[in-house]
Amino acid sequence: MMRNEARDFTAKGDMMKRNNPFSLTFGKQPNRLIYRHDSMEQIVGSFHSDNSISQAFLIEGIRGSGKTVLMTTVANRLEEEGWTVINLNSSMELLENLALRLGKACESLPDKLKKGFSVSAFGVGFGMGGSENTEDPVGVIEDCLKFLKKNKRRVLITVDEVRNDKSMRIFASQFQIFVREDYPVFLLMTGLYENIYAVQNDPALTFLLRTPKVRTDALSILQIKNQYKEVFAISEAEAQELAELTKGYAFAFQALGAVYWDDHERITREELLRKLDEMLDGFVYRKIWEGLSGKEREIVAAMDEKAVKVENVRQRTGISSASFSQYRSKLIAKGVLTVPQFGYVELALPRLSVIAKSYRISIGE
Repeated sequence: MMRNEARDFTAKGDMMKRNNPFSLTFGKQPNRLIYRHDSMEQIVGSFHSDNSISQAFLIEGIRGSGKTVLMTTVANRLEEEGWTVINLNSSMELLENLALRLGKACESLPDKLKKGFSVSAFGVGFGMGGSENTEDPVGVIEDCLKFLKKNKRRVLITVDEVRNDKSMRIFASQFQIFVREDYPVFLLMTGLYENIYAVQNDPALTFLLRTPKVRTDALSILQIKNQYKEVFAISEAEAQELAELTKGYAFAFQALGAVYWDDHERITREELLRKLDEMLDGFVYRKIWEGLSGKEREIVAAMDEKAVKVENVRQRTGISSASFSQYRSKLIAKGVLTVPQFGYVELALPRLSVIAKSYRISIGE
């Protein structure tokens, strides 16, 4: 097991000569990746089906839980299978961006139309057969989809971190029309709980209310343990202890691995936790904290690292039973809390109780 005194982590002499296999870059598929096979097969299997239950999926989860990585993994797999994949930026005008990117994707296909496609620089002009005629973005997209359908190619559109704005409402409404017209187009989006909730409950986007959701919950502790054991050539017990520190949180798996790799020669448990806390704080937890309401912050700051009786948390915060139930439900939906057993709650994110208390001290609460 890890000891408080300094330790030597040079089990493999040449191991540290290689590049760090762990990544802190959000959205990038890291070298050391724990696949969410069930979630991936659920999405891919549905998209492949001749009678798909849905041509759209929503990936929901807290920051750092691996939403974008899961979406990227699905997109890469389908692209390898010959699908046309269009990645859209949620901060841009989605429909016009789709027209531009889909038009360029059609131009680049080896088996294109006789005289090819011609898309204007702004992405809303489209000419066929050398003509100078232009169409609006919907016309551009429909012409491309007709061409792709004729050539038996499917299209996957991805949108990372959806938001409930005018651009999304226009795009989602039009996507529903594309599906109704039987175009081979599929949609995969990621988002935080609160943003997906707002999108799904917009009266103009009722079809998204029926769109299946996949949650990026905790990764398998067993798989994390096996990865650490393989990469660092450490004992079963030590790998288990490291894995349990992450609580299955995807970003913590990468961050702890990166810290352990970089400081392999001599490190104490206290130093390891301090560096992990700094990464969690700087990369994700401050943003998560800012997204919580005042009462939600009180509950989080009143928690311990391990499971706590609901009664104890209520006593620490002075929140009534009825009100606490409401806040607990919201924190569970956001991915901050879990319920390990009846009458108890536990923070889903590692080291959050320690870091949250420092936030309250720093702002004078």
